[in-house]
Amino acid sequence: MEVLRACIGAVLDAKDVTICLAEKNQLIWGIWVAKRIRDPKSFAEVFSVDRTALAKLGVLNSVLNVDTKLFIDPLLLGESRHKEMKRAAISYELHFRRLVSLLAGSKYNGDLAWRTAGRLLTFPEVKGTCLGYGRGIAGSSWGPEMRTRVLTAAKEAIDLGISDPDLFLVIALFEDGIGPDLISDMTTNIILPELAAFTQRICETLKVESHKIVFRNGTKAAVPINPVAGDGSLPVILVPLDVLRDLPIATSWDDVGRAAAKSAQLRDRVNRLIGEIWEAEVRKREKAAMKKQTYSNRDAFQTMLEVICDVPRTPYDVAEDPEGNLAWVRLLQTIADKHPLLLKVAKQPTLDEVHGVVKLIVDHFQRLVEDKGLWKELWSRAGPRPEKSAQRIFFAIADAYCKANDLDISPEADSGSGPVDFKVSNSYRNRVLVEVKLSTNNKVVRGYEMQLETYRKAESTTRATYLLIDVGQLGTKFNRIAAIRSAALKRGEPASDIALVNGGRQASASKR
Repeated sequence: MEVLRACIGAVLDAKDVTICLAEKNQLIWGIWVAKRIRDPKSFAEVFSVDRTALAKLGVLNSVLNVDTKLFIDPLLLGESRHKEMKRAAISYELHFRRLVSLLAGSKYNGDLAWRTAGRLLTFPEVKGTCLGYGRGIAGSSWGPEMRTRVLTAAKEAIDLGISDPDLFLVIALFEDGIGPDLISDMTTNIILPELAAFTQRICETLKVESHKIVFRNGTKAAVPINPVAGDGSLPVILVPLDVLRDLPIATSWDDVGRAAAKSAQLRDRVNRLIGEIWEAEVRKREKAAMKKQTYSNRDAFQTMLEVICDVPRTPYDVAEDPEGNLAWVRLLQTIADKHPLLLKVAKQPTLDEVHGVVKLIVDHFQRLVEDKGLWKELWSRAGPRPEKSAQRIFFAIADAYCKANDLDISPEADSGSGPVDFKVSNSYRNRVLVEVKLSTNNKVVRGYEMQLETYRKAESTTRATYLLIDVGQLGTKFNRIAAIRSAALKRGEPASDIALVNGGRQASASKR
């Protein structure tokens, strides 16, 4: 086991990996490649652009080495205020009109029309938009199996008499594997010339250095080169804010359900032809049956198409940022200047010194939330932002303070959820973990008892803090966690620190 641990330590130094393990007192190691957030850099920071100017132009300030969990929605293209996106809406429609025409003329699977249609459904990865689910910034692609399934489903709909090019959005609701990333990547491929033209115009306006490149599909444009990701040849593709959603309409059953329910006439038609699609459990349980009903006749398919097109075409609310996709990026560039924190550590710090620095950052985070208004970043109008948002906010603050003080301690975080991992640069030793949890998490007690302690036991040179942010529904959770820690210490076992932060909404100073 010790040899295995040593090997894992070496791998951790060399690659992005995640370790996982342990239940019932058995330590089980598993290793897989995982995307880690290290030293995030936004477009505005890298190219010395005023963030306010970028926002006024309606452009996403993307993080160039971490995906932002937003997606291009094809149904928003025609609603955009940008001329390039209005042209993109036309390009998108013409692309699928041609595809529908080809499938309508296809006599059998594999004939010339079918193969030509298949080429129109070939969407290789497009690098540079920095959007998606955090699998990296390169994008993804449509494989042959997915392409065949979509062509088959589209042909079935066309044979019913459906000729609307938006029929592919209905297909996306029912076909497994067509998620937000694929819808966004498909759209990006089709409108790449317009996105490139948009990027070129914005960069000319902001006087950002650009280079003429030729994209894989032959598109030519002068765009910036990403200096913090890839091999130095990756383009930066800027995206307008008003074509982005947290989930494209064609993948959001909740939006479709609300649209179906809002109109009595449409609701009656949906009930009669498709079923009650707005009930989440019904959707989950009867998706296959609903698909069969939708494809049963032209009226049923047309009704589903109308439901999708009836969803309000509103982009992601950047100002409110309900999912917390953007809040942490703002803090990366502002928090250390606005609220400085002096940190010192030796060039080769001991574990105690690293732990001491992390404790200072945790304490400072608590003061920022409770006394300096940072609690606002934990909330949207609808309620607390997701736990992942709180985790990234803490990471952004830790990263900003380590950079501001030129420390040889580099915080890292999973692109999904997980602990913020502080370690001495280029070293697996002297690691300090901070696990950020919201009080609304029903598994917060088990999280302390199992998950964090597992990390603690995994390596003797690791320490940990469990950072619990109270945004409601705390109940007895903190007391139970404290009791678990106390019992462990009495047994002579190591136990992670606990920090409780009041992240609740606060009254303004004049009303306190």
